[in-house]
Amino acid sequence: MTFRRTVLITGASSGLGAEMARQLAALGHDLALCARRTERLEELRAEILGRHDVRVAIAPLDVTDDDAVFAAFRAFRDELGSLDRVVVNAGLGKGAPLGTGRFDANRQTAMTNFVAALAQTEAAMEAFRAQGSGHLVMVSSMSAMRGLPKTLTTYAATKAGVAHLAEGLRTELHGTTLGRSVKVTVLYPGYIASEMNDQVAQGTPLMASTEKGVRAMVAAIEKEVDDACVPALPWAPLSVVMRHAPLPVLKRLI
Repeated sequence: MTFRRTVLITGASSGLGAEMARQLAALGHDLALCARRTERLEELRAEILGRHDVRVAIAPLDVTDDDAVFAAFRAFRDELGSLDRVVVNAGLGKGAPLGTGRFDANRQTAMTNFVAALAQTEAAMEAFRAQGSGHLVMVSSMSAMRGLPKTLTTYAATKAGVAHLAEGLRTELHGTTLGRSVKVTVLYPGYIASEMNDQVAQGTPLMASTEKGVRAMVAAIEKEVDDACVPALPWAPLSVVMRHAPLPVLKRLI
């Protein structure tokens, strides 16, 4: 049985965020959707409202604007009455090998993927502490399993960082009164087709379609698991290899 919840999704204008919105709406959840591209949010809202009897609130948001993050989350809570679940999804995939003159790209990725995720987590927990309940969902990445080279170095580090941020929060809440009603989930998506990874060969056997990959994400979210590699196959067993393979072996794999 699915209980109707109000779900806030950042980075909801395309890719995984937009598909999560579609699938969560199909389960009967109300939505608070934010992203920089408001015209896409308008289109997504019209699509969802045309198919499902749910509420959909939208707002423009650049997650690197800290004050705007807090303002948007508070406004959504005021409009919809509560924020039962927050999916920290907005992210950036650009990067360059360290020391090659593209600090600007690496810094932008770090600020968007980690510092902005921190702001979103703070804003979510502000609401959850006030309500006494909530569910934080942190979208990390399989790249968080191990430090990765070249263009992925900074990206992988940020995704490891946000996973630890969420896990640290779960540790803090464990055994407390609030911890019984506030849940924390970390998702580690593998290759799922989206705008962010459109440079990856779409024909790779490891690439899941957006719909299939997000279905695995939504299933884990609905179960409120602590963490999940999604889709489970092949990524759950591959996570063990990524964590423990000797460096020469890892380099050949990646």
